[in-house]
Amino acid sequence: MMDGSFLIGARAVTTDETFTGFDPATNEALDPPFSVATVDHVAEACRLADEAFDTYRETTPEARAAFLEAIAANIEAIGDELIVRAMQESGLPRPRLEGERGRTAGQLRLFARVLRQGRWAGVTIDSALPERQPLPRADLRQRRIGVGPVAVFGASNFPLAFSVAGGDTASALAAGCPVVVKGHPAHPGTSALVGQAIRDAVAASGLPEGVFSLVQGPANELGAALVADPRIKAVGFTGSRGGGLALVNIANNRPEPIPVYAEMSSVNPVLLFPAALAARAEALGKAYVGSLTLGSGQFCTNPGIVLALAGPDLDRFAATAADALAEAQPQVMLTSGIHANYDRGVTEIAGHGAVETLARGAEGTGCNRGRAALFATTAANFIANPELAHEVFGAASIIVRADNLDEVAQVLTAMEGQLTATLHLDDADAELARPLIPLLERKAGRILANGWPTGVEVSYAMVHGGPFPATSDPRSTSVGTAAIERFLRPVCYQDIPDVLLPAPVQQANPLGLPRIIDGDPE
Repeated sequence: MMDGSFLIGARAVTTDETFTGFDPATNEALDPPFSVATVDHVAEACRLADEAFDTYRETTPEARAAFLEAIAANIEAIGDELIVRAMQESGLPRPRLEGERGRTAGQLRLFARVLRQGRWAGVTIDSALPERQPLPRADLRQRRIGVGPVAVFGASNFPLAFSVAGGDTASALAAGCPVVVKGHPAHPGTSALVGQAIRDAVAASGLPEGVFSLVQGPANELGAALVADPRIKAVGFTGSRGGGLALVNIANNRPEPIPVYAEMSSVNPVLLFPAALAARAEALGKAYVGSLTLGSGQFCTNPGIVLALAGPDLDRFAATAADALAEAQPQVMLTSGIHANYDRGVTEIAGHGAVETLARGAEGTGCNRGRAALFATTAANFIANPELAHEVFGAASIIVRADNLDEVAQVLTAMEGQLTATLHLDDADAELARPLIPLLERKAGRILANGWPTGVEVSYAMVHGGPFPATSDPRSTSVGTAAIERFLRPVCYQDIPDVLLPAPVQQANPLGLPRIIDGDPE
């Protein structure tokens, strides 16, 4: 039920100050109005989270797994109300949001499986060696515990899978960390519905109420207060470079700095190699536009740069892509602000003296329709004008024509860190691609071949991260089971009597966790 409240632990709170969501297809305000939290509410949520931490982090893996599964079931039980509201607040179509709901529930259940498998705990034992010469070795036992309460910021482009119960929340809760979510102001109703599902799972699981809170409001000061609160020990964020860096700056200037895991900006270069281009230029051109315009281009893995050797085959690719893009119908973008920024970015590129406009998508009617854009330039111009490599969030992309493979390498070297890099190649291209792999490893968190970067599998091996500015910390991923590692830290126990040891490192191993003993798996 959407009553306009936000959640401080188990308590639904309303205030006199309110704000509304908007339907981006019409710019009309949506009922009901939602209460705006204050910095005092943020402080109360953080206090409850801190009080809950020691109890929550010592729950058994099975208890936390069952809790995550309860959240997933509760989200599914909301039914069509959740999909309809998310459609109204985001402009995204029903099939996309139904798939995103499935992904949200699926990643919660995946982390439940991770908890039961137990490797996340990192239990390692070095047995005492009292007779060792010249010095004995103490009994040493290591496990990983949650870092403490985590602040999570909902994302604009994934109102379910990267929002209130998204990957950051799922991985933090799996790690044993209470979570305080700052809902994205573009979809307060969607956030409220999912927040209530989590709150109900907290209560049904017998957990402290401070395990989860949801604060809402449009002002940046609310998020700033959350990151600045001394009880918050880590931050998960998906959004713009400016927003992410603002949070990083707040976190770094606290008396106790904390990590901010911010996914921010990426143009995801696609490399087209000669044999592949010669064999299927037209097919690649059509598939490229399909990936580029998917969801109005509002994916962090959108292919914003295509890089290939100049010549007739690239000309065929570009002509096919231009024809396909010219027929692309404009889609509703997530918010009026995102649409305005997109139009501004496209206008700047179109007016750039080093850039040729190849095609624009079909004209549209109605509010906040993103009209796709395709541009071209030379490798020399791309390198000489670094602003061309800046992300334009939406369905805009640049084809970069290189004279030789050395220029291809120079373009990649000049680029910033990326979430993805894509290779389209045939067997005959393998030796041309080989020397570029080490360079791509330096630049991207995920390297893929003969596919398109949009679409991120939630799995054990997935990396959704990369060097700055793709993320603020290239050692981490926000998607996949390794995401839990962001919110864990190691603790070592030296010669602590067994009766005082926490269960994961007790000699009898009462939780049945996998262990490394004296360097070998048990």
